[in-house]
Amino acid sequence: MYHKLILVGNLGRDPEMRYTPSGQAVTNLSVATNRSYTDSSGESHKETIWFRVSVWGKQAESCHQYLKKGRQVLVEGRLVADENGNPRIWTRQDGTPGSSFEVSAAT
Repeated sequence: MYHKLILVGNLGRDPEMRYTPSGQAVTNLSVATNRSYTDSSGESHKETIWFRVSVWGKQAESCHQYLKKGRQVLVEGRLVADENGNPRIWTRQDGTPGSSFEVSAAT
């Protein structure tokens, strides 16, 4: 099986780069995708979905060097699910539930 995910959105914060113990670069991006639609009753809705993206290797170094908060990006990669095949779910500081979709960028 194979799946591919393509995202076009804006960076919510500056990229954060680190190195694994083996020396491989990894940069984490926070990407917001926006969607506007009108429902059957004629009411307009705006929806934002956040994705956590990991970029590896030389691409990670380039992303860290050239990308900044607010820039529009196109990411091609694969969805990374938890052990049950679901998005990562947690409880925010205000007690409300949150979830995030994680994407591993293709290099």
